Amino acid sequence: SPPSGTTGALRLFDRRLKRKQKNWAALQAGRAACEYLREEVGPGGRRRRGEASLTRPHPRFPPRTFPLALDVGSGRGYIAQHLTKETVEKLIQVDIAENALKNAVECEIPTVSVVADEESLPFKENTFDLVVSSLSLHWVNDLPKAFKEIHHVLKPDGVFIGAMFGGDTLYELRCSLQLAELEREGGFSPHVSPFTAVSDLGHLLSRAGFNTLTVDTDEIQVNYPGLFEVMEDLQGNNCAWNRKPLLHRETMLAAAAIYKEMYGNSDGSIPATFQIFYMIGWKFHESQARPAQRGSATVSLADLAKIDGLISRGKK
Repeated sequence: SPPSGTTGALRLFDRRLKRKQKNWAALQAGRAACEYLREEVGPGGRRRRGEASLTRPHPRFPPRTFPLALDVGSGRGYIAQHLTKETVEKLIQVDIAENALKNAVECEIPTVSVVADEESLPFKENTFDLVVSSLSLHWVNDLPKAFKEIHHVLKPDGVFIGAMFGGDTLYELRCSLQLAELEREGGFSPHVSPFTAVSDLGHLLSRAGFNTLTVDTDEIQVNYPGLFEVMEDLQGNNCAWNRKPLLHRETMLAAAAIYKEMYGNSDGSIPATFQIFYMIGWKFHESQARPAQRGSATVSLADLAKIDGLISRGKK
C-alpha cells in the first residue's frame, strides 16, 4: 500500500517511479514527437490567459518584467524557450528528473537548473517575482501543500501562472478500457492517473493564499490511427499506486474495437481528449486593488431595473 503523507494527504502517486519515467522519457530518441501537448499548452501554442500575460500584454494585467522567475516541473524547458529578456530576466528551472534538465532546449534568457521534487520546493520565502508550471502538478500527491509552497516562495504582488490536466482528460480511453475489462475479465482497474476537478481548483488556490484568481478550462483533441498509438504515446506516464501492471492482449483488442465503435471519426481515426485547466493567482500586496467594504455602495441593486428609463431620460 502507498505510504501516507506527513500532512495526512493520501499518497496517490509513486513519486520515485515518476522520476524514473521522466528520466527514461528524456533520453528517448523521438521524445520531441511526443511533446505536442506541452507545446500546445505552453506560450508558443494557444496563448491562453496564463501564457498571454507572460509573452504579451493581457487586458487585465499591464505588461511587466519579472527579474526572477521559477518554472516548477520544467521538464526540458517547454516554457523557457518562448520567454524573452523583456519578460523574464532570469529563470530557475526545477524538475524531479535530472535527465530532463540536462537535455533542456536552448533559450535566450539565463537559466539555472535545480533537481528537486515539486512537492518540496527548496527556496526561501519571498524569493520569486513569478512562478509558472505547465502540465506537471497533476502528478503531485499533496496539491494543497504544493500551492502553499508556491505561494510561500512568491514575493508580494508576485503571480503564479499554471496549467494542469483536468478530470475529463482521456475519458474515451478510460471508458473503452473499463468496458473491455468488464467484458473479458469480469472487472476493471484504473489505467489512467486520477485528475483534479475544476470545481476544487479555485478553492485550493484561495486556501493557499492567492487572490485575484482566474481559472479557465480548455479541451485539446488529438486524432490517432487507433488505440495502440494512443497507448504508445502514453507509455511511462501512469505512476498511480493502484495501477495495473499489464493489460491482456485480448482486452486490448476488445478496447480498440470499443473505442472505434463509440468514439471513432468518419475517416477511421479516433479522438483523444485532453482537458486543460489554466490558472492565475496573485500574492497579496498593499498596492493591489481590493473590493470595497461591505455596505459602502451608494446605489442599490434594485435600481438596475430602472436603468433603461434613466438612460432614455438622459438622452432627452
